[in-house]
Amino acid sequence: MKIGKNKVVELCYELVVDGEVADKTTKERPLDYIHGTGMLLEKFESNIEGLEPGENFSFTLTPAEGYGEIDPDRIIDLPKEAFEVNGQIQEDLLVPGTTVPLLNGRGQVIPGKVLEVSEKSVKMDLNSPMAGKTLNFSGEIVSVREATEKEMKEGLHGENVHQCNCGGEHGEGCGHHEGGCCHEGEGHGEGCCHEGEGHKEGCCGHGEGHHEGGCCHGKENK
Repeated sequence: MKIGKNKVVELCYELVVDGEVADKTTKERPLDYIHGTGMLLEKFESNIEGLEPGENFSFTLTPAEGYGEIDPDRIIDLPKEAFEVNGQIQEDLLVPGTTVPLLNGRGQVIPGKVLEVSEKSVKMDLNSPMAGKTLNFSGEIVSVREATEKEMKEGLHGENVHQCNCGGEHGEGCGHHEGGCCHEGEGHGEGCCHEGEGHKEGCCGHGEGHHEGGCCHGKENK
């Protein structure tokens, strides 16, 4: 069976960036997804469409085809209060170079890199670590099958089941990550922070993990 829309694909891949392996999966623990549903980078999917199990692939994506160039507007200052958990600022997270999971207004977890820490604020870089990078992919298709009706409705791993409805006219702004709704259904720019207070691009995700599967996931998962 060939890779096409609504097929469940398992594949192993290696991603090389700047001459070093940045990410990889194996046949024992492959990346799996439903093709054509926007789960992976568009150009990644188009490069493997039509392949069958056992076939190899190798291609390069430019920054424009991958995660874009570095956007200075995604380097922002957040108040330290945005990193409070149970009334305590998580100082151990606020170290330059540390990546902290943040939650945006759509309920998606995005990684933010701590650049600077001052007395009252934290400068964060919300660009993808792969922004501005040329992505060199190679790998093998492990399996291809039709997605079931349940998988199409609920997501391959049930991720769509966690959707929530905050109600009211702002319902469309609700997040869909681990049931994380924007407080009271209110959208606040790009982010919902504690007690519904928005701080531009996001707020601390309290240690929630980044997406599974690595760097070929779609831009919405950044």
